[in-house]
Amino acid sequence: MNLDKSKKRIAKRSKMGFQGYPKISLTYYGKTTSHADEVVVEFVLEDGADIQTERFASKTDAREDEVIQSALVKMIERSEAKTVVQADGVVVVT
Repeated sequence: MNLDKSKKRIAKRSKMGFQGYPKISLTYYGKTTSHADEVVVEFVLEDGADIQTERFASKTDAREDEVIQSALVKMIERSEAKTVVQADGVVVVT
């Protein structure tokens, strides 16, 4: 899937706000705010359920990695997530 198309799909879903469960949360992490080394995907099936976590690492910026972004879209679609939450920017880890 095209990188821009994937990013637009994710952004559109995240702008819809809370729509119920299942819910997927996306958080990007990196050493600086300008480069995301990894993305953490958290999946919650229902309120109070255990959080399932998946991590994707990238040598390039994970936000610009076509393979990762396409995988995120497929995870959202296959899980039939009603809510998608995407954290703003990159969380700096040292």
